[in-house]
Amino acid sequence: MDGLMQSQVHGLSPSTTAIRKKDAEAKENLWSSILSEVQTQSNTKLPSNKSVLVLGDNASGKTTLIAKLQGVEDPKKGSGLEYAYIDVRDEYRDDLTRLGVWILDGDPGHNNLLKYALNELNYAHTLVILTLSMTAPWSWVDQLQHWMKILEDHIAGLKIELDEKRQCQQRLANEWQNYCETIDDLDPGSPMKRTNRLTTVDEELDALPLPEGVLTTNLGLDVVVVVTKTDYMSTLEKELDYRDEHFDFMQQWIRRFCLMYGASLFYTSVKEDKNCDLLYKYLTHRIYGLPFRTPALVVEKDAVLIPAGWDNMKKISILYENMQSCKPEDYYNAIIAQPTTRKTVSNREVEIETEEEQLFLTRQLQLLQQGQSPARGESPLRSQPSTIMKNSPRTPVATVAQGSPKKVDGKLTPGTQSGEGVLANFFNSLLHKKSITPGSAAPAGGVATGLGSPVGLSSTPMRSSTVPVTNGVSMIGPDGVSPSDKITMRTEAVLELDRLARSVKREEFSPAQQSDC
Repeated sequence: MDGLMQSQVHGLSPSTTAIRKKDAEAKENLWSSILSEVQTQSNTKLPSNKSVLVLGDNASGKTTLIAKLQGVEDPKKGSGLEYAYIDVRDEYRDDLTRLGVWILDGDPGHNNLLKYALNELNYAHTLVILTLSMTAPWSWVDQLQHWMKILEDHIAGLKIELDEKRQCQQRLANEWQNYCETIDDLDPGSPMKRTNRLTTVDEELDALPLPEGVLTTNLGLDVVVVVTKTDYMSTLEKELDYRDEHFDFMQQWIRRFCLMYGASLFYTSVKEDKNCDLLYKYLTHRIYGLPFRTPALVVEKDAVLIPAGWDNMKKISILYENMQSCKPEDYYNAIIAQPTTRKTVSNREVEIETEEEQLFLTRQLQLLQQGQSPARGESPLRSQPSTIMKNSPRTPVATVAQGSPKKVDGKLTPGTQSGEGVLANFFNSLLHKKSITPGSAAPAGGVATGLGSPVGLSSTPMRSSTVPVTNGVSMIGPDGVSPSDKITMRTEAVLELDRLARSVKREEFSPAQQSDC
């Protein structure tokens, strides 16, 4: 009675209170369901902490390959440790995220930068791409061993929890033990769930044992070996006489190497756009669990695709059938040897170095002091030998002393001129066009113009002599000419002067004419 009266006093009936209580509980359940749904959807979002580490030698195609996955047409190579990202979209859930990409320079001096791309925080969320180039298949062994050694040493130096490292290694083992062919009978248009074939540690008891030679070295990281520039195979066939068995030998060797580390294998060509799209889809499949329905491809030698978990030694042995001149156990570089580089013959002329100016001038001064003419370039005038010219009866001919800095006579007198004076008179005579008066004779050391050639004349027949020229330097005087040569030269001079005397009228030069000459 009292309770009823209290309810009436507050204006609420018992039924109304119960209804409101039920409404509050319903609202609480509604918010709980919404929160639960949001949490469920957030778990299906693409994570943003995943990354890819790209390793490989310089010129192995790292930057070009990543640019192709990004959709960039004009890649620009950097140095050291580059960072980029690839947009990843989940088409079924309209979700978008960015996949970080670290590209390490092939220079060994940059290996210390590896700690920024792979460390304790992102170890479990990193995939490694190791690139090789088909342009240099003889270097595959050294490159793979080199980069795997760097990766092993780096991981060994990281302070990773043992449980975390063990889980990563077990995840790789489970990938191989539980691998199955992709399911192709699903409707591609349906919102397909992500195929997550990762098993827990508790399920490892039911898994099959690892095949022979698989994961003998377990780094706990997903590794994808990418052979770039496979379009170069045609060049290897033409220039180095590679045959199918060579490519089969290379493929079986690298597939066995991939088994050791549990790695996938892709042959790509950015130039011909082979397997680039499939590589992108496979990366999103391994990292985010997105669907990948393409089976292994081993038919085309330049577009091989082998996902991790598919291969084994039995499948590799199929390649042995085509290998006639080599065996699988042969040393790799004994079959795929580096070609000998031929030294190209240089057709370039020998480079002439210029002489220092002061040294050149000093050497010229020494030659002048020794009474020799400095070396000059060849000239038609200097190349003519000293001869007695007998070309024209009207032309006075006498002894030639061209290019000589000395006088014909051994003594320098006021009436004589040096070699420089002879040259000056020669050019002056060309300008004034002086002609010799018939019957006249040129003075000693003078220059007569005849047929455009300067000729030195002696004043008397008995004193005229041919002056021998050695290296542009006239050797005159009793010490320079033998007596027999003197007699011959004087005889020729006398005969020539007699001939001139008979052909022209005798007339003496005036003192003014002598000074002009």
